[in-house]
Amino acid sequence: MKRLYRTEGPDALLCGVCGGIARYFNVDPTVVRVATVLLVAFAGLSLWVYIIAALIIPKESQMR
Repeated sequence: MKRLYRTEGPDALLCGVCGGIARYFNVDPTVVRVATVLLVAFAGLSLWVYIIAALIIPKESQMR
């Protein structure tokens, strides 16, 4: 069963949200990070969405 979680280690830069999304969709974490920055800068995606995701999505270590 596939689950979304925040990553730890080299895939986690701030809170691991983008790394976790990248693992869930099986893409490079850099692509997700660039897309997130572009969405925040140009599309009006709020940083609050990232903060809420960091609080809601469990850490990788809590999933085991």
